[in-house]
Amino acid sequence: MNHKPVVSIICPVYNEEQAIPLFYERLTSAVSPLSERYDFELIFTNNRSSDGTLDIIRALREKDASVQVLTLSRNFGYQASVLAGITHAAGDAIIVIDVDCEDPPEMIPRFIAKWEEGYDIVYGRRANRPEPRPLVFMRKLFYRLLRLMADTDIVLDMAEFGLVSSRVRDVMRDNKNSFPFLRAEIGYSGFSRYGITYDRQQRTTGKSYYNLWGMFLFAAAGILSISTFPMRIAAYAWPLVALANLTLLALDLAGLSGSAFKVLVALDLLYCITLLTTHGLYLARIYKNDIARPVFIIDWKLSLINPAKRQIPAAC
Repeated sequence: MNHKPVVSIICPVYNEEQAIPLFYERLTSAVSPLSERYDFELIFTNNRSSDGTLDIIRALREKDASVQVLTLSRNFGYQASVLAGITHAAGDAIIVIDVDCEDPPEMIPRFIAKWEEGYDIVYGRRANRPEPRPLVFMRKLFYRLLRLMADTDIVLDMAEFGLVSSRVRDVMRDNKNSFPFLRAEIGYSGFSRYGITYDRQQRTTGKSYYNLWGMFLFAAAGILSISTFPMRIAAYAWPLVALANLTLLALDLAGLSGSAFKVLVALDLLYCITLLTTHGLYLARIYKNDIARPVFIIDWKLSLINPAKRQIPAAC
């Protein structure tokens, strides 16, 4: 008996009871023309929502057995929530999409079409987004600076919205980083990839929980996960620091140091602070990774997953 390929759709949610019905309607309309060729499973990863999100998902499952939910034991954050879904996905292709429809579900057939052509990674390349221009500019600038600093390749203007093949999924699942930065893991995996440009849309309903502080933490996690450049700055800068100190010593011996001494002390202090801070951050990362606590823990009492998916431990 020939089985149809499976496409897993991973949708991380946190307090999205209003958005889920609208998202589900648009999603099913988008993928229903492909149902003769593919089996679809929709896995919501519930990041311990405190509203009626879980009840809405349960109601959907009563009429659609392909709807599943993984509820985390606490709020582990967006990246861990996505990784939980990817880890337990059974698909030959895995798609990640947010429930707010800022990334339109109607693009999914285009992702699948490119995957059929042989691409292992098909992602949405955001051209425009409904945000203030300064924020859009800062995002673009950050990722271009990150690419210059990165030890490995990253994909510019890429978000989690996209499709990966099962072999890319296996690379992401085997990652041992306790601070997952999935965009970097996708870039690190290599394989063939294709970007589809689109304009991001307005959120359909509800509110975003992603604020400036969250953006800062996400940016810091990205830098520490993909680049050792901040730690190497000290090595690059020490010849300049040494030259400056030798210059000041020469000026001091000549009786010409003056206010230059205060400037040099400030530079030395800044150098030491940078050295201690960056090395401390990376040392903390090494410590956390060595402890190897689970990136996420699943509460199976509040999860509804098809039996075939129970092959992987609840904690990962």
